[in-house]
Amino acid sequence: MRNLTSDVMLIATLLISGVPPALAASEADFKAAYAAAEAANKEAAGLRNQWTTTAATLAAAKKSADSGDFDQAVAQSREAEALAKASVFQATSEKERWKDLEIR
Repeated sequence: MRNLTSDVMLIATLLISGVPPALAASEADFKAAYAAAEAANKEAAGLRNQWTTTAATLAAAKKSADSGDFDQAVAQSREAEALAKASVFQATSEKERWKDLEIR
């Protein structure tokens, strides 16, 4: 069983070391993460390289937020943003890289 002294010591250690204690995500955190993911996905759409996994992950994030699980919603939004950024990277890198494979 944990006691108050050990909790206080843990928090003090984390604060001194510069590591903040984990806090539950809020609706505002979700909205910010979701907006960033949507922006990256729109950039991918502009390059005509949206991944279906990004759309599915965005939908899952919205569903989690609608059920009030903002921790999960934020995590899924960040995953969707990473997927969208990867699709943007793929589109931009392959735009010229295909020429390296051309038979000459």
